Amino acid sequence: MNIVEPFAYGNSFFHRLDPRVKIITSVLFSVVTALTYELGILFVFAVSALAMLFIARLSLKKVFWRLIVVNGFILVLWLFLPFTTPGKTLFTLFGFEATVEGVEYAVLITVKSNTILIACIALLSTCSVFKLVHALHYLYVPDKLVHIFFFSYRYIYVINLEYIRLTNAMKVRCFIPGNNLHTYKSFAYLIGMLILKSHERSKRIYNAMLCRGFKGKFYILEPCDFHASDWLFGIISLLFISGLVVIQWIPTKLL
Repeated sequence: MNIVEPFAYGNSFFHRLDPRVKIITSVLFSVVTALTYELGILFVFAVSALAMLFIARLSLKKVFWRLIVVNGFILVLWLFLPFTTPGKTLFTLFGFEATVEGVEYAVLITVKSNTILIACIALLSTCSVFKLVHALHYLYVPDKLVHIFFFSYRYIYVINLEYIRLTNAMKVRCFIPGNNLHTYKSFAYLIGMLILKSHERSKRIYNAMLCRGFKGKFYILEPCDFHASDWLFGIISLLFISGLVVIQWIPTKLL
C-alpha cells in the first residue's frame, strides 16, 4: 500500500530545504500568527504565507480543496460568533443582533486559520513524512512522541482501508442507513469491529518489529546536513518573525 503525498515531491526551493529548518520555521510562524491580534500584522503574515505557497510551486487546486475542508468548520463559527459576542450592534438578522466585535473576532479566526494552514502546507507538505520523522529525531524530540506521530500517520490509512472493507460488506448485505435503532446498532458494531481489528493489527505489527530486532529506536540511515541556503532561509525567517513580534508588542509611545 502506497501512502499518497501529493506535495512531497518536486524541485522547488522548499522541496530542497532542510526539514529541520522547515519544522522550526513553521512552528514559530504558527505560534506568532495565532497570538497576533493586529489585522495589519496578520495581513503581512497572510501575504508571506501566500508567497511561500507560490515559491513551493504547489497545485493551487489541491491546496484550495484542503482549505475548503478547514473553512467548512470556520463557517460554523461565522453563524454564531457575530451574534453571541457582546459589543456594538452592526446589523440585525431575524431579530438577532450581530456585533462589530463578533465579526472582527470571526475575521481574525478565519485569517489566522488559513494563514497557518497555507504556511504549513508550503513548508511541511513539501517534505515526506519519513524525512520529517528524521528531522524530529535530529531536533531531539522524545522518541516516543516521534513513534506516535509516525505510526499514527502510517496506519491511519490501514484503518481506513479496513473501514472501507467493512462498509462494503454491510452494503453487500443490503444495509441501508436510516434514522432507526437498527442503523445505530449497526454503526456501533462497525466502530467496535474497527477498534478490535486495530488492536489485533497493532499486536501483529509489534511482534513483527520485535522479530526484526526493534528495540524502541529508529536508526537514521540518511543524515541531515545544513547547507548555506538552509542557514540563509532560517536566519531571514527568524529576523522576519522577530521583527513583526517587536512591531506588534512594542509600547505605543515608542512608535
